[in-house]
Amino acid sequence: MNLGYKMLVLDMDDTLLRDDHTISDKNKTVLRKAQENGIKVVLASGRPTPAMIEFARDLELDTFGSYIISYNGGTLIDMVDESIMFSQSLSKNDIHALSDFAKKNNVDIITYTNDSIISESHSEFIQVEIDITKMHFDQVGDFKKATDFDAVKCIMLEDPAYLKTVKPLLVKEFPNLNCSFSKPFFLEVTQNGIDKAATIQRLCEFTGIKQEEVIAVGNAGNDLSMVEFAGLGVWVDNVTPELRDKADVIVSSNNDDGVAEVVERYLLQEQMVFN
Repeated sequence: MNLGYKMLVLDMDDTLLRDDHTISDKNKTVLRKAQENGIKVVLASGRPTPAMIEFARDLELDTFGSYIISYNGGTLIDMVDESIMFSQSLSKNDIHALSDFAKKNNVDIITYTNDSIISESHSEFIQVEIDITKMHFDQVGDFKKATDFDAVKCIMLEDPAYLKTVKPLLVKEFPNLNCSFSKPFFLEVTQNGIDKAATIQRLCEFTGIKQEEVIAVGNAGNDLSMVEFAGLGVWVDNVTPELRDKADVIVSSNNDDGVAEVVERYLLQEQMVFN
């Protein structure tokens, strides 16, 4: 039943979206019901903003006056007019230092302009990001020359077993930056203090919704901050195994309408009983 929750924050890939990168009809139906009952439904993803907008429109977040959080918390967007409420970037110097680190440790690195993915390489892992975001890919000869600007985040990409050994080296060399896995082969880097939870907290302050009135649902390391921040932190069943004990509740997988299960169990049951 609804115990006073007012905001539902959803990770996208491997949480709200099925493995084929679509939203099930059941999830759409219950999320509309939740919004009709006054719940703010917020998408929070590592995705770039352009790769989130159509999903947000499909869920009618613009109609219901809600928000999206892109780039792992780097940007907050008001869906009513798609205006930027908050954004914080890595500096050009940060990006160039990360590029040097990537070369030294034999991993690929990508970053973003408003409408493109930029990298020197084109690996199978980079292709996954291209397929997910459907953004233009700009393969450049010199990453540092091509990134003469600030950008919201970078991703380092490589085979999962190897990339796992790179993370502690990255943390040690860049203690001023935030890094987390969104997929086993995506190690995401944002400015210090930038993660999903920090931007949800900003949104709570803006909307007047309290921390304990938030439900957050995710599946991976870049969701951990918001799952721990929320009044109710939820994993879908396909959560990264080592994180499984970090949430309050585990529901069905992304392919089995886990998000709908959260909505029906914690947000709609009261209305179903009394209406």
